[in-house]
Amino acid sequence: MRTQKLRAGVFVAPFHPLDESSTLAFERDLELAKFADELGLAEFWYGEHHTGGFENSPSPELMIAAAAQRTKRIKLGTGVVSLPYHNPLMTANRIAHIDQLSFGRVIFGAGPGLLVSDAHMLGLNARDSRDKLDQGLSVITRLLHGEWVTEKSSWYDLRDAHCQVLPYNDQMEICVASTFSPNGGALAAKYQAGMLCLASTMMGGFDALSNNWKIACDEAAKNGRTMSASRIRCATDIHIADTRDKAMDQVRKGYGRYLKYIANQSEQLKESPAHKTLENLIEANEIVVGTPDDAVAQIARLDQKVPNFGCLLTKFSRLTD
Repeated sequence: MRTQKLRAGVFVAPFHPLDESSTLAFERDLELAKFADELGLAEFWYGEHHTGGFENSPSPELMIAAAAQRTKRIKLGTGVVSLPYHNPLMTANRIAHIDQLSFGRVIFGAGPGLLVSDAHMLGLNARDSRDKLDQGLSVITRLLHGEWVTEKSSWYDLRDAHCQVLPYNDQMEICVASTFSPNGGALAAKYQAGMLCLASTMMGGFDALSNNWKIACDEAAKNGRTMSASRIRCATDIHIADTRDKAMDQVRKGYGRYLKYIANQSEQLKESPAHKTLENLIEANEIVVGTPDDAVAQIARLDQKVPNFGCLLTKFSRLTD
């Protein structure tokens, strides 16, 4: 049984149908942040992707800058900045800038980059991305604390680098993407960061939750620190209605398009029996399409993996479109 209050939020990858106006899609994503703020939700996250069509949001920082002007209290997270694609000084400058614009409401989410096609377009080797994530976090955390950094690597050369504008708050919250590999948990412990679990109910991702959390706790303990489960975010698809049949009818058309896109991003998912039909996904507990009781049951499953995890993020996957 939970002993801590669960926060609620929204994660926008985004998922925009290919035949939809990008202008209208971005406007909807911004209005959704305003609505979430009015409802009293705790967090709202925007992703970064450069290929694939559906997830056409190249800059979570720009989305946050716009959303900050329409919202008042809700925290705004980068979900995530793909650090290997950016000079770390430029990333630190942008993050500090939008934290000022939002009066300290930014959560800096960082990751290695999800889509191999993004790395390919930039001429990068995706196998180097985890090392670059570690290097980038090392530099950015120092810059955000006001340090001057002189450091050279294979992908940046910084000389007396520093941020002219520092974050609004002295202690900006940082989150590291954590999906299947243990790397996210280890880095979260290393940089005293939270964990953004974007595959928390997906095949492999659910099983990895408790292991990655244990790795984070063990690594933190080695340095005399402790991890707080309240800083873990678990993201999943949830669509509820009065009855399961009604919920199924509402999402059946839109989810087929979404499912086809997701499967094309991974050979593993393409061959997975759970990703063949909507019914298979529900049966495998990868998504919730049903009643409020079904959503509560999913939260309980996650809580068994990581007791008292901090925030449930509902993915805005446009299932009913």
